[in-house]
Amino acid sequence: MSDSINTETSTDTETNGEQTVTTASPSAETTAGESDERVREEWRQYEFAGDAKLSVENLDVWYGDDHALKDVSMEIPENSVTALIGPSGCGKSTYLRCLNRMNDRIKAARIDGSVELEGTEIYDPNANLVELRKRIGMVFQSPNPFPKSIRENISYGPRKHGDINKGLLARLFGRDDTEKEGALVERSLKQAALWDEVSDRLDDNALGLSGGQQQRLCIARCLAVDPEVILMDEPASALDPIATSKIEDLVEELSKDYTVVIVTHNMQQAARISDQTAVFLTGGELVEYDDTDKIFENPESQRVEDYITGKFG
Repeated sequence: MSDSINTETSTDTETNGEQTVTTASPSAETTAGESDERVREEWRQYEFAGDAKLSVENLDVWYGDDHALKDVSMEIPENSVTALIGPSGCGKSTYLRCLNRMNDRIKAARIDGSVELEGTEIYDPNANLVELRKRIGMVFQSPNPFPKSIRENISYGPRKHGDINKGLLARLFGRDDTEKEGALVERSLKQAALWDEVSDRLDDNALGLSGGQQQRLCIARCLAVDPEVILMDEPASALDPIATSKIEDLVEELSKDYTVVIVTHNMQQAARISDQTAVFLTGGELVEYDDTDKIFENPESQRVEDYITGKFG
């Protein structure tokens, strides 16, 4: 574990005769238009009723010599939507990828700290990453359906995990799960609010769908393996307003049964769909974390208020 980051404001002292003058120095990097400010720990201590699905403590991430995420600790409530907002390069997507160890795939990345899923450390050297990424699914910024049929996109994950058996051998041994597959495909597409649009063309290539339909298909594909947590990295950023509205409605509906963590640059979107919001600012620092209404209406941090009102970022 790396040493914790000191968020105290440093001071330079000058002596002028008998009078001592103390001038503040910035405690963290800032970007154009962003004021210097001491971050208070209580701004980041979000209290909520119920259990935490994910617990993160003292998380630091480096890409080579770049310290991308600095001493982040936060708990994420289950069956809710947590939004991560902040300017480009502030570390919010890096943080999201830490929650199911996607940063492990980046050779230059180094991670220190703890991430627990219901009390189990996911960075345990013996952790099963296939099982972890089944429990914590991810939907990316750009839709990435497989160049297969709509049906095969949904059933691909369960087949790989051994939950569905199909084909000649399965039929010979009496283990063919065609009916089970059909039920799974229908359930997943209905959960993703896509069934009514594609139910009569399940064998068509998924690449023929519109962008918004492709993204909902990717969400359905994620749901097909029955995850507990769904991570979303700007899932509507490339979509038109109508498709974006459908994704937002879907996120709110999914939070009844799943824990959703979403990165978004659209602050209005965060305000509309999330229960709590974490604000990351320059230098990979978590500055404030609270109920979404509190963050947008009465934040404690001046920098957070400046960011939300468009003074920088």
